[in-house]
Amino acid sequence: MENRKFKVAVIGATGAVGQVFMWMLSDHPWFELSYVTASAARVGQKYAATVHWVMPFEMPEVLRDMEVREFNFEAMKKEGVQIVFSALPAAVAREAEPQMRANGFYVFSNAAAMRYDKDVPILIPETNSEQLELIRNQGYPQTGFCVTNANCVTTGLAMALAPLRKFGIKTITINSYQSVSGAGYPGLSSFDITDNCIPYIGGEEEKIEKEIKKILSIDPDVYAYTVRVPVMFGHLETVWLDFEKDVEIDDVISAWENFKEANDLPSTPAQPVVYSSEPTFPQPKYAFWGTPKGMVVYTGRLKKKNGKIGFVLLVNNIVKGAAGGSIQNAEAFVTRFGLR
Repeated sequence: MENRKFKVAVIGATGAVGQVFMWMLSDHPWFELSYVTASAARVGQKYAATVHWVMPFEMPEVLRDMEVREFNFEAMKKEGVQIVFSALPAAVAREAEPQMRANGFYVFSNAAAMRYDKDVPILIPETNSEQLELIRNQGYPQTGFCVTNANCVTTGLAMALAPLRKFGIKTITINSYQSVSGAGYPGLSSFDITDNCIPYIGGEEEKIEKEIKKILSIDPDVYAYTVRVPVMFGHLETVWLDFEKDVEIDDVISAWENFKEANDLPSTPAQPVVYSSEPTFPQPKYAFWGTPKGMVVYTGRLKKKNGKIGFVLLVNNIVKGAAGGSIQNAEAFVTRFGLR
């Protein structure tokens, strides 16, 4: 058992998700940010000089003078990097992440590229930490491995549904209202999204339908629509559920309140799902609420009609639904395999 800090790298550090990795790792108790990459044109530049910072708070001072390095396995090894956080686009990740794994790195990815490989966990520590055992099928501890996090909408949905699995989930109807930060940076044209909603996000509905079943080990019918809305951060979701058992509103509230697994990890909130009966709760402007910021899933508007349970949830798509989720996954790995 060691309590030294693990040296980590962020690959793709200047995009919206990369910025969250940088912010959350700038003062992490277990991980030391030691190597940062971005596109080839940025190599050699100071981070503050080359990034268009889009977070709703100031850049941590410690990040400003970090040098953007080239994507080089030998240089990363020389720096002592063990854990790599990937914020690469899916097309690039499909090539780069298996290479990093083959070079012995422990890869925690936000990309969808390897998400559906049968020996790669889609991990959300509060809901399915046992799936970390799949890394043994990739060759760990003799080799590197890859762990992915879920699609951002699926992450929020899985968090709200995990404590409700015991009631037997038969059908899920989900509509998402997704912020523009989910499209990455520079993302959508302002001409397309200002004063507008776009009722199609390519591949998103299929990801939700597929991933929720793998993550929670359930097999319900899933009906999903996804809409892009002119909001900067936070995905709002409306959900209706059919259960095998008769479920009352108080049963759901109690299940959420008692859902406190995996809270020995630095990035796990003491209360991961927080419900309020306030009629206008939750809203995207609460996306960075909670401790740690952006890691809490908020629920509200809970009701029962014709045997169905309905509610609204909010997930911070770039923190819990992306970079923060990956960091939490790395914490779960370090803990589960006794590395500290």
